[in-house]
Amino acid sequence: MARAATTSDAFNAIAEPRRRAILSYLALRERTVGEIVLRLRLEQPSVSKHLRVLRDVGLVHVRRAGRRKLYRTNAEAIRPLHEWTSTFEKYWGHQLLRIKERAEAKMQGTSLGENELRAKKDEPQRLKKLREKDE
Repeated sequence: MARAATTSDAFNAIAEPRRRAILSYLALRERTVGEIVLRLRLEQPSVSKHLRVLRDVGLVHVRRAGRRKLYRTNAEAIRPLHEWTSTFEKYWGHQLLRIKERAEAKMQGTSLGENELRAKKDEPQRLKKLREKDE
């Protein structure tokens, strides 16, 4: 199956790591292409192309200030991305908690105890219940 064009929607546009970096940098305030080039250490033609893709899918707005073009993120267009990824936060949070527990146990020089092993065994069932609760 052919992959969708990067300009077809926001999800495809942000699949490129440099575009995500540009979006993150623009989240702080409006910037010129030159500022983006200097901060992210990318070539100017590359930044211009990435900005065009981001602009075409509506993730970035541009305005003229004299001879300069100032780019900024379009928060409303980013909202669907945030909403979609937030559906997975509870799973990431759970995994991060498990990583934290393991790291703390390792720092204390202990291994997983009987209760932790039982909890790990029951984890698939808990995740299933979480999914059912959301539906």
